[in-house]
Amino acid sequence: MRKILLGVFITLFVLLVIKFCEDKRQEEVTLKEHSALIEKEIKNVGKLVVTEGRFSEIYNYKNSKEILGEYFTSEKKALVVVNADVTVAYDLSKLTFNIDEENKMLTILTIPKEEIHIYPDIEYYDVQFGYFNPFEAKDYNSIKNIVTKLIKEKVDASEIKSNAKNRLISELSKLYLLTNSLGWTLKYENTTILNNEELTNLKP
Repeated sequence: MRKILLGVFITLFVLLVIKFCEDKRQEEVTLKEHSALIEKEIKNVGKLVVTEGRFSEIYNYKNSKEILGEYFTSEKKALVVVNADVTVAYDLSKLTFNIDEENKMLTILTIPKEEIHIYPDIEYYDVQFGYFNPFEAKDYNSIKNIVTKLIKEKVDASEIKSNAKNRLISELSKLYLLTNSLGWTLKYENTTILNNEELTNLKP
């Protein structure tokens, strides 16, 4: 009788060990599948997110040059019309992250800063200058630099940057939805993302 019970016990023990090993292997396979799926989704969002805008402005350029001290000056001026195409982009291929399979956690380490590009198309009207103070290449370069700086200020005060960030959040929300559906946790640096709305508070 003891031999029979011992045989039954050993058989049950062996079966339990086999089942445990199979379950463990299945869990590892599932984790590998999940991490592979998450990496694939990161590659899908790892693209250039671009928001475009157009700005038009009119500026008066004026420059005075003293000739013989303060007794005589020569002035040059122009009406400057600027049409600038502007792009605000996030290159999400530069996103860095860490996948922790054991704790089922995806941590976004860094989000790339926005890249602002300004392409000004400048036209000059009512150009006036004196013999001793002509328009030169350095004047046109100076005007372009000034115009680009002023357009940058307009961009900063406009909605184009917030619109670009909204597109960024829309892409990152795909990662939250995926990790949440798999039972994983999404973190940004040391902050756990508990809902989709918290993504709007992220600061690249």
